[in-house]
Amino acid sequence: MRTTNLLLLPLVLLLSCFNAVQVGPVTIPLDQPPAMPSMSFHALSATDIHGELVKMDRYKGKKVIVVNTASECGYTPQYQQLQELYTLYKDKGLVILGFPCNDFGGQEPGSEAEIETFCQKNYGVTFPLMAKVDVKGEGQHALYHWLTNKSENGVMDATVKWNFHKFLIDEEGRLVKSVGSGVEPADEAIMGWVEGT
Repeated sequence: MRTTNLLLLPLVLLLSCFNAVQVGPVTIPLDQPPAMPSMSFHALSATDIHGELVKMDRYKGKKVIVVNTASECGYTPQYQQLQELYTLYKDKGLVILGFPCNDFGGQEPGSEAEIETFCQKNYGVTFPLMAKVDVKGEGQHALYHWLTNKSENGVMDATVKWNFHKFLIDEEGRLVKSVGSGVEPADEAIMGWVEGT
């Protein structure tokens, strides 16, 4: 009996070797770029100028322009064109989100209430205004982190260099374009996108 068990042992060991998982060489196709981790703009949220949480998924199916604003900037008159654009296209699915920001030259020193009053009194702003945010640095708002990092948005890295930088987001929540401060809202670079041309 003991001799039989000893004879079976090598056979059992031999057969168990065939159960091992064998991995061959792995190839990665070079004609396909690696998938970038990304999420939709619609997964984000921010606080509005009245302190209410706004989930960006409320803008599904709409084109969105995100712009960092300031009340004491040379570009501040762009509020007027932004409002005109919003008035003209809001019923056709355009949303403009203004994010007051004091990151550049301290040009947005006021409180949320002061900012809202300034915008309504001077430019008749009715598009949604958000709470003041940091668009760069350690305190960068999560929404701006998404806008400026390809690893988040899956499209591009971008740098906000001054007030009134614009980001264009399509109906599916995908970042489409980053537009510098000097480009006015009525410029063809923005109007063409809004009108779908």
